[in-house]
Amino acid sequence: MTHHPTPAPSNDSPSHDAPGLKSPTPHAGKTPDSLKPDPKIAHGWLHTARFLTTAPQLEHLPALDVPEVAFVGRSNAGKSTCINTLTQQKRLAFASKTPGRTQSINLFSLGKQGVTDAVLADLPGYGYAAVPREAKLRWQRVMGNYLLTRENLRGVVLLIDPRLGLTELDEILLEVIRPRVEEGLKFLVLLTKSDKLNHAESQKALSIARLQSGGGEARLFSALKKKGLDEVALLLWKWTHEAGTPSARPITPVPDDEPPALD
Repeated sequence: MTHHPTPAPSNDSPSHDAPGLKSPTPHAGKTPDSLKPDPKIAHGWLHTARFLTTAPQLEHLPALDVPEVAFVGRSNAGKSTCINTLTQQKRLAFASKTPGRTQSINLFSLGKQGVTDAVLADLPGYGYAAVPREAKLRWQRVMGNYLLTRENLRGVVLLIDPRLGLTELDEILLEVIRPRVEEGLKFLVLLTKSDKLNHAESQKALSIARLQSGGGEARLFSALKKKGLDEVALLLWKWTHEAGTPSARPITPVPDDEPPALD
């Protein structure tokens, strides 16, 4: 009887992947674009966001080893609205009735079944004229130190009102984080309230933002028109799920109190 050798498995054999994800291929230090999930998976992941803690000072922030993405921007740039829209929750991020009044870093954990695989950080809005000068200076130092020293910081989303463009304070923030961006920190300029502009104005604002992003990316976004939601959700998922990110783990949240405000 003649015995025929069993053929070796082919690399072209069909894979048995989880819905919405393709089988990973060897890739050093980076997740290929082909590994981006279906937008529904990214949105479902963001919807797991839950309040973790609030910190009036850097020393009150818990030391974490999961990826963290910070949202920063001027008061009235739509930061809280953006976070709430992305996570499909109406009151996750606290929006004070008085712009510039909230003066704490608020953390929100992400991950299914109570296991945290990433954290969103909502930093205080800056640039509001009615805030006392001493408070402004204190928070400039706190934010600068956070952006420069937070070890698990994986990415920064800078929210800009495209009708105003980058202001002097935004440019200062860009200079602060430029060294970390050059070292690999992810960075996105998000043009909120883009529904206020027509198509030509939106494209002009986007082109300018791309030039000013200093090695980062730029996107148009509208909470009202749901514009850019898929793109941003996928980008955040990619930033926090690249090869080499720390494993997810349980993190116990503090009581879900309203973040403190500076009177």
